[in-house]
Amino acid sequence: MKRSSMFCLVKSRSLPHSSSSRRAMGLRNGAKHHSKPFSKMFFSFILLLLLFTPRVDSSWWYIGALGARVICDNIPGLVNKQRQLCQRHPDLMQSISEGAKEWIRECQHQFRHHRWNCSTLDRDHTVFGRVMLQSSREAAFVYAISSAGVVYAITRACSQGELKICSCDGQKRGQASDEKGVFDWGGCSDNINYGIKFAKAFVDARERMVKDIPALVNLHNNRCGRMAVKRFMKLECKCHGVSGSCSLRTCWLAMSDFRRTGDYLRKKYNTAIEVTMNQDKTGFMVADRDFKGSTKNELVYVERSPDYCLMDRAAGSLGTAGRVCNKSSRGTDGCEVMCCGRGYDTMRVKRVTKCECKFKWCCAVECKDCEDLVDVHTCKPHKRPDWLDIT
Repeated sequence: MKRSSMFCLVKSRSLPHSSSSRRAMGLRNGAKHHSKPFSKMFFSFILLLLLFTPRVDSSWWYIGALGARVICDNIPGLVNKQRQLCQRHPDLMQSISEGAKEWIRECQHQFRHHRWNCSTLDRDHTVFGRVMLQSSREAAFVYAISSAGVVYAITRACSQGELKICSCDGQKRGQASDEKGVFDWGGCSDNINYGIKFAKAFVDARERMVKDIPALVNLHNNRCGRMAVKRFMKLECKCHGVSGSCSLRTCWLAMSDFRRTGDYLRKKYNTAIEVTMNQDKTGFMVADRDFKGSTKNELVYVERSPDYCLMDRAAGSLGTAGRVCNKSSRGTDGCEVMCCGRGYDTMRVKRVTKCECKFKWCCAVECKDCEDLVDVHTCKPHKRPDWLDIT
């Protein structure tokens, strides 16, 4: 089932110069004058690119590649609510852009040793290709980690004072207690509730316009991602008192490193639950009738994943031909699993590392460059070339 997402771009504005400032710019003013035709050509090119971008292929995740160079009004696939948020809060869009880069890196870290390794496609507005058109385990993880990434990025920007619309969490006041005793709320607690609120409004906007099962599943996984960030909020404290005796403490809530969220969602990927639409078409139910647990905090999916062994454009699989594998491992990074039984090639390469490092007073470390030969194993392609590109 083909589904469309959206990406958002932020308007850039230039302020007019006074006549005195133009004179002061000297040669720079002349250079700017000659650049006007180029600027018109550039923006014409961007508009043509947007006009010929298929709506079904665009994704808001692409903002991570574009940053803030955008035109919100002309983005294909952007629903009205997202367009309004994009125009109203360009500084928030910049935070989302940085957050997109972060969660994509985290996704690729979590799946670096798997057949599907969260690969992105250059100059592709879908970012992940056709693999996201299926409501698979992989799509469930991407929706969850991307939603978590937006929460994390916005909450961090609020606490760092980068946004006008939000700041630290001012609701934490008075005293509270933990296993170490009583403490005073103070400092700058991360405003996780605002991050969740905005992420829900922006990320969920398209899915809320549709009532089919992929939309319901995506909304569920989006929520799981948002709650995963909140799950790992931690208490940080500063001690006061004579000689740091900690007789008094001032504490605040802070987000944990995003890696903890990534690790948590990766485990949820392993235990993701297959679901189907319920009879009255208002929600989903677990496909396994013997399942007795709850899906509230679990990732869910509808379609089973391909094996990702061979390149398959229809399924969005890039295949594993040429992937580096570990000859001695029996896990997912092992050559037997990674190469799907096709075998592997071995190439000896020269590796340069730092060695014989010594501390030199004061204050440096001097090392030598050591060379050694290592074997690199890569998966063989399929023996039948016509299987490499199943369409």
